Order: sequence, then structure tokens, then C-alpha cells
Amino acid sequence: MAIFPFFKKKKLLSASQEEQVVNAIRAAEKNTSGEVRVYVESHCRFVDPVDRAMEVFFGLKMNDTDDHNGVLIYVALKDRQLAVYGDEGIHVRVGKEYWQNAVKQMLQLFNKEDHVAGICQTITTIGQTLAKRISL
Repeated sequence: MAIFPFFKKKKLLSASQEEQVVNAIRAAEKNTSGEVRVYVESHCRFVDPVDRAMEVFFGLKMNDTDDHNGVLIYVALKDRQLAVYGDEGIHVRVGKEYWQNAVKQMLQLFNKEDHVAGICQTITTIGQTLAKRISL
């Protein structure tokens, strides 16, 4: 029995949804040295989700990849906020507009309440970009 059961964290994605995301990441990373991660939480502590994405990105030490080509997809489900943050090695090759388009792509499916499909589609697109723009 937990001492503080009201602090119990509820899973935001089901096991099968998590498996879909993991499989999308594996496929995306297969042809690149880039690293893709997804971070999902219920609430964003910041006004701007990009600030939270950056905090998570650096907290996970994703900037330590050799080619600085890590990408974090950040989602705060209950606050309906999201961001895609790419390290400098990929950012200099794709630019700010690429990340904005990635968010727009996700939002199209998020607005249909299909969060996992939005995340997986974005992972796939990012993986293709990493494979084209950053060599193995």
C-alpha cells in the first residue's frame, strides 16, 4: 500500500500505444546516427512548450550525440501543448520552418484526437530527414 496514493502517476499512453511509438522510433533511427525521443507528460510547466522541450532535451543529455542530431518530440497532453526540438547539427540543415511544419503535421492528427498517429507520423518524417541530411 502506498503512503501517498494520490501521487500515483497515471500512464498517459497504453502499452500498445507505447509499443507503436517505440517501433516508430526504431524504424526512424535505423538509417541514421540521429537519436529521436518522445517525452509525454500531462501538464507543461512553462508558457512556451519549446522552453520545456529544451529543458527536457538537455536534461536527457540528448545534446551529447556525436553529430548533435538528437530530436525530441515533446507533448503535454492535458495542456494540449507540443513542440519538436532538434539539436544544432540537424537544425542548421533544416531550419526553424522545418520544426514548425513538424508541429503542424502533428496538430492535424491531434485535432482528430489521434495523438499516437500524430507522434508516429512525425517520428517517421524526422527519421527520413535525419537519414537524408545526416550521414550514418
